[in-house]
Amino acid sequence: MVVKMVFRWFGEHNDTVTLEQIRQIPGVEGIVWALHDVPVGEVWSQERIHEIQATADRYGLHTHVVESVNIHEDIKLGLPSRDQYIANYKQTIIHLAEIGVQVICYNFMPIFDWLRTDLHRPASDGSTSLFYEKSKIEHIDPLELVAQINANSALTMPGWEPERLAHLTELFKAYEGFTEDHLWSNLQYFLDEIIPVAEANGIQMAIHPDDPPWSIFGLPRIIRSQDNIRRFLNMYNSPAHGITLCSGSLGANPDNDIVAMVHEFADRIPFTHLRNVKVEENGDFAETSHRTQDGTVNLTGIVQAYHEEGFTGYCRPDHGRHIWNEECRPGYGLYDRALGIMYLWGLWDSFQYKRT
Repeated sequence: MVVKMVFRWFGEHNDTVTLEQIRQIPGVEGIVWALHDVPVGEVWSQERIHEIQATADRYGLHTHVVESVNIHEDIKLGLPSRDQYIANYKQTIIHLAEIGVQVICYNFMPIFDWLRTDLHRPASDGSTSLFYEKSKIEHIDPLELVAQINANSALTMPGWEPERLAHLTELFKAYEGFTEDHLWSNLQYFLDEIIPVAEANGIQMAIHPDDPPWSIFGLPRIIRSQDNIRRFLNMYNSPAHGITLCSGSLGANPDNDIVAMVHEFADRIPFTHLRNVKVEENGDFAETSHRTQDGTVNLTGIVQAYHEEGFTGYCRPDHGRHIWNEECRPGYGLYDRALGIMYLWGLWDSFQYKRT
């Protein structure tokens, strides 16, 4: 009994980390990938998908997990045009199944995917990491924040697609008066269309929690707590309908008991993200090393819960710090994520040794 360790990779010429490096990390068997240059809403072509598979195959790495096939904003808004974008999404699922993809991680967050106010917040040891300053979010203009994020890296920033954010003003106007109930309803419509296709093609759809797990700029967010995840999973009774349980996203709210979530939802978690954050009393939080003592997320307890549940799904170390002068995509360097994997393996092996 063992988890399947994977590593996120953004593609050739779009990542400072190479597949040669990834395959040397102990226990890593596959990449978590996506076609980041394909505009949201368009069909992923068979040719491009097979190119990724062929590249990974050369290094002995599988392509079972995709993160993510992003959802067009018209689907979240429930516009008449959503049906064409949903049809495109179904076709992409079929194409991905042809190469043996097992899991598609996606999210249903309006406009913004993840959100931080600083991509390189210095720590006392000289490392830097992603940082969220609560008071800054409460007073900053979203347009100003987008400019800051996109100015920090020449590499693509997942969830911050320039072609979409170029229309930020229009998007905010479209969401005026939009409530959580509207979002739940539009999510149900999407699931009713997508899940049967995923199930027929042997793929598990795994929604990612909101990051951070609360409303941003007045936009509704609904995948943010144990109660909400339970409601989400009850929306569709299918093995193809699950969650990507992310300890860092959910852990930004100290009220979230992630150990309890693992135990309750274990059979609906095909994919998990494991990372640590340190939450301050004022609501600010910084991403830390994976080591339990360095943050406020009980990673030791979470890994133990997965072990107790006999979890054999896919797992990746989520965001890491930027250490040893590495120049990389914010949160996605090689060194700290590789260290994180070895910490996670150490925890897992300690529980495995106790059992045997």
